[in-house]
Amino acid sequence: MSRNTIDWIGLREFISRAEEVPGEIVHIDNAHWDREMSTISHELCRHHPRPVPAPIFDNIPDYKPGFRTMYAMTNSMNRLAIALGMEPNYHHEMKFLQDYREKAKEMADVDAIDPVFVEKSDAPVMENVDRGKDVDLLKFPVPKHHEYDGGRYIGTATSFITDNPGMGRKANLGAYRVQVHSANEAGVYISPGKHGALDIDDYWQRDERVPVAASFGQDPILFYYTSVGIEHTHPYGEYAHTGGLKGHPFPVVEGPVTGLPLPAHAEIVMEGFIEPHSTHLEGPFGEWQGYYGRDADEEPLIKVEAVYHRNDPIMTCAVPARPPYDYSYHKALARSATTWDYLDTAGVPGIKGVWRTEAGGSRLFNIICIEQRYPGHARQAGFIAQHVREGGYANRFTVVVDDDIDPTSWNEVAWAMSTRCDPATDIDIQRRTWSTPLDPLVEFHGTEPGLKNLTFNSRALIDATIPYERMHNFPKVAEAPREYTEEIIDKWREVITGVESKEKETVKE
Repeated sequence: MSRNTIDWIGLREFISRAEEVPGEIVHIDNAHWDREMSTISHELCRHHPRPVPAPIFDNIPDYKPGFRTMYAMTNSMNRLAIALGMEPNYHHEMKFLQDYREKAKEMADVDAIDPVFVEKSDAPVMENVDRGKDVDLLKFPVPKHHEYDGGRYIGTATSFITDNPGMGRKANLGAYRVQVHSANEAGVYISPGKHGALDIDDYWQRDERVPVAASFGQDPILFYYTSVGIEHTHPYGEYAHTGGLKGHPFPVVEGPVTGLPLPAHAEIVMEGFIEPHSTHLEGPFGEWQGYYGRDADEEPLIKVEAVYHRNDPIMTCAVPARPPYDYSYHKALARSATTWDYLDTAGVPGIKGVWRTEAGGSRLFNIICIEQRYPGHARQAGFIAQHVREGGYANRFTVVVDDDIDPTSWNEVAWAMSTRCDPATDIDIQRRTWSTPLDPLVEFHGTEPGLKNLTFNSRALIDATIPYERMHNFPKVAEAPREYTEEIIDKWREVITGVESKEKETVKE
């Protein structure tokens, strides 16, 4: 794939490009902020055929027309392709993953570029400025996502900004959830060990208040880097990597309150401080496994001193819920590609596909497709996939299938498990493996502060490949040869797939 410059910046420009591709964006009026918007987005993911469109909600009851929300920003192959500067012309996951892996190599190879600081008059996010008593986070149609959530969450598809002078970090951006407590107060939950949590802890250890900011609606490339958790090799972190991928400096504006760099083309940004050891009860919140992952607990409290927004702002949102939900497909695509890369790097040959299922939140249930080449190959691929960093966190099931199985097809995977897996000999169980406090099955092994996140799980490796020693005499599959099948599909495409024949070359690709 050739390297190119991505000449657009901002969420609105991304939406304009996505709207050029049929079926990628849907506009919805008059949905309510209290669970209705989030439920619509969730049910679109559960019932709408691919591609699932990104809903943009407007004319939200109780709010000024033009104050909009957007869900499922990059939750399709083509929207993710647009975000990363790839051609949006995909119809099957394995083709996308092959190109995405090449793009990821390009992304890993680009040189980080310092962001460029622009004047406030040149920063669209500064079109509207609210300071002091004028600050009101509920000026925006902040959703309540689930019935039992502890409140309304403005930050679910957000870039939360901190710094760490002692570590040489001028900006860290993380996708941490932000709950509105009052007009000018918000709470943030950050998992232990994340950069944002370390930054807050370092300030608190010096008994200093923490400058923070958060963007609620930003360039999808910036959000991509925000959410994947890159290692910091540059003082400006995600800003510098975004600029490197785009091929030009990413524009930021110095925050008038905190001095932190703010994305100049963001839709909505808040600034404020966390006083030393100041907390407030935060949560609960429905999580990516489809359950409430933890009870309400004391988390850092943000005193918001300023809010900035564009005219007619678009707030980006996400709804973790019972899968599939409005970013599970995006995560499945990204994590599948990364796990595939890990397997290649580990020297496992014959990998033909990887699928981190949406049903497992792209972590709990993973499928590895291989061309078997030697005895033990299937178990090797499965065990390594279960324990590389990308695949090891919170994994529960890993299924290995042969290369005649489409790993994205539940029917095909279930058929392989039903006909090629002997439970007595082909399922291996491992114990005391890497888990998370958000896992609904996890057992907590301590109640003291230093032990409350000490968690383990168990996991199963399911070998659903044809036994290697029987590959030469295993019963033949009762279906037409692949070449003949492709010929018939090509001839009868409109009848079989519902896709007009004039698109056949695109679909076949």
